[in-house]
Amino acid sequence: MEQTEKTAGERAKELQKELTWKFPNIAQEAPSQKEEAFAYCEGYKEFLNCAKTEREFVTEAVKRLSEAGYTLFEKGKAYQAGEKVYYVNRKKSLIMTTFGQKKLEEGVRLNVAHIDSPRLDLKPNPMYEKTELAYFKTHYYGGIRKYQWAAIPLAMHGVVVRKDGEIVNISIGENAGDPVFCVTDLLPHLAADQNERKLKDGIKGEELNVIIGSLPFAEDEEIKEPVKLLALSILNEKYGMTEKDFIRAEIEIVPAFKAVDVGLDRSLVGAYGQDDRVCAFTALTAELATENPEYTTVTVLADKEEIGSVGNTGLDSDFVLHYIEDLAEISGIDCREILRNSICLSSDVNAAYDPTFSQVYEERNACFINKGCVLTKYTGSRGKGGSNDASAETMAKIVEIMDREGVYWQIGELGAVDVGGGGTVALYVAGMDVDVVDLGVPILSMHSPFELASKLDIYNTYKAFCAFYK
Repeated sequence: MEQTEKTAGERAKELQKELTWKFPNIAQEAPSQKEEAFAYCEGYKEFLNCAKTEREFVTEAVKRLSEAGYTLFEKGKAYQAGEKVYYVNRKKSLIMTTFGQKKLEEGVRLNVAHIDSPRLDLKPNPMYEKTELAYFKTHYYGGIRKYQWAAIPLAMHGVVVRKDGEIVNISIGENAGDPVFCVTDLLPHLAADQNERKLKDGIKGEELNVIIGSLPFAEDEEIKEPVKLLALSILNEKYGMTEKDFIRAEIEIVPAFKAVDVGLDRSLVGAYGQDDRVCAFTALTAELATENPEYTTVTVLADKEEIGSVGNTGLDSDFVLHYIEDLAEISGIDCREILRNSICLSSDVNAAYDPTFSQVYEERNACFINKGCVLTKYTGSRGKGGSNDASAETMAKIVEIMDREGVYWQIGELGAVDVGGGGTVALYVAGMDVDVVDLGVPILSMHSPFELASKLDIYNTYKAFCAFYK
């Protein structure tokens, strides 16, 4: 019997399946990933709780690297395939490498994330007393929405270099029984004038004053600022600090929240600083898992991205270039040859589509929760200003790796055209003559004190980095 000729509708359905594409929901297409993703994110939450600053992230990462057999990179030393090294830049940025089977002149697999997050920094002369209350003055760091930082529990993290030269680590507000701190806000009954402000000025920069005490050191009326004195004496007893030591300190005020599961189904991680520590952690763990890769890996965790990658620990400096120059010197080759043949993932988050605020997204080109890591061809604003804009060839290479290794991925833009925008470290890596594209995790409530990320997306970002290093 002759095969019945297909109807136009049947042919159309076949053609639609063959020619069109829709990014699948991982939970529907690969439900078996749930258990793996949930288990992976237990370690992620634990890491976030002990690494709320860039210094703390580096310290915790180095512990894991040392336990895994990594050694400090030695300039001029020859390394063999499979050997693992790390380099710490001023305690606030980190480079890790697993040497590959191919020669360095064939390029490296470069993966760059950042480990700084929006926060409140103490001013150099922060302590004061007013109406018998003691405060810290702060200067916010990065792109925050200032009103979100009032009336929430805050913790104090940082380091101080005392007069005797000893470096003291500070952490108050994280352990059970610790006090926390707070920026106060007005009660609605008295906020009529404040309610007339634009949202961006609901709390102003100079109103981000952190309350640190209310009791006097003594009842002697001749003592000036006795509440400030008591607070300072507590810091002196605990850390040996004097008021002058604040000038020699880097102290950050961050949310005192712990990383937790969100939702009845526990499908999301809620935590401070997931931009961009979610990509830094997945990059770190993928690097740790790498054994005898084809190409040498260079995993970079950088500082200062949130304020433009400035300074000698940010990507707008040459510390990564100098490291690759040191690698080139070991093999007696031209560093430029390595860079031209390398490919880089600028590992940073993107804004997940939020249906509550759908007007700021272009839905066809937004990224979504539970659809995997997001490839962002370009970021920037004002007609892609400040962007890298990955080439078709670079996109093709990364997509081929993801598809070959069964990684769930999607594409995304950072909001609708002309609504806003932002940047990553991609343009600084591209400036070294390296092919680069952004890849990271979709985030809800980005840059808030409590950001949300999907466990399935986090896990597939880890899988993407493992595939990239393979």
